[in-house]
Amino acid sequence: MFAAVGIVILLVMVFGGFVIAGGALGPVMHALPHEMLIIGGAAIGAIVTGNSMHELKALGAGFARVFKGPKHNKQDHIDAIILVTRLMKLLRAEGPVALEAHVNDPKSSSLFAEFPRLLANDALVHLICDTLTLIVVSSGTLEVHAVEDVMDNAMKTHFHELHEPQHAMQNLADSLPALGIVAAVLGIVKTMGSIDKPPSVLGGMIGSALVGTFLGVLLAYGIVAPMAGRLKQVNEQDEQIFQAVKQVVIASLHGWPQPLVVESARSGLGHAFRPGLSELLDAMRGR
Repeated sequence: MFAAVGIVILLVMVFGGFVIAGGALGPVMHALPHEMLIIGGAAIGAIVTGNSMHELKALGAGFARVFKGPKHNKQDHIDAIILVTRLMKLLRAEGPVALEAHVNDPKSSSLFAEFPRLLANDALVHLICDTLTLIVVSSGTLEVHAVEDVMDNAMKTHFHELHEPQHAMQNLADSLPALGIVAAVLGIVKTMGSIDKPPSVLGGMIGSALVGTFLGVLLAYGIVAPMAGRLKQVNEQDEQIFQAVKQVVIASLHGWPQPLVVESARSGLGHAFRPGLSELLDAMRGR
């Protein structure tokens, strides 16, 4: 939402300021389609050349996430802490056999069914279930630091893939000014081929060529680079729920009291998603 508002403000201020300063939008609008075709087409070609189909789909999803924002809200973070706390409590109270059915088939689990939004996040569900499956098959003989290392490695891989669209978007932003220069140079080449034309015609042709440079810089620093920065923020916010899950598992394996387990997970959340301790404990009692 804010990304769309920001783009509107950008365009209104840039072109509005140009008009207020006495500039004529006519020549800019006339040059815009073919300059945009050159810059946009070159940008798309470069993206396709440098990425596989998987990365291209992820990049498209990344642009959508800039406008949608984080996948999970504050309540989802509360639910994640509650879910994993209950799973660890089940393991401690009834043993690995009681837990096995839930982690082997989470879609059929009565515990997971209470949290459909979490169940829709495959990466999060895999982190929970794969980790707890290791604990189940080892009958509790795993060392806590070994479990933590496995979870860290799984999250590192997922986070690396999560950030790939952001890096591709930033690379695109870095290349757009140069592509704008390419469009401008082509415009100058066209102008030089018409050097015998009167100054009024040549001036319009040179102005059209400079629109390419203008577009490349505007798109890079006004739109694409800020979108890459916003996507980085969204990704980092989406990572927090994974860290909360890990903290509950590790703290529970250390044998910490439940309030301390909950607080260790809660305190690692950013302020946008962090519930109060009393709020979280009340939510757990309500479940």
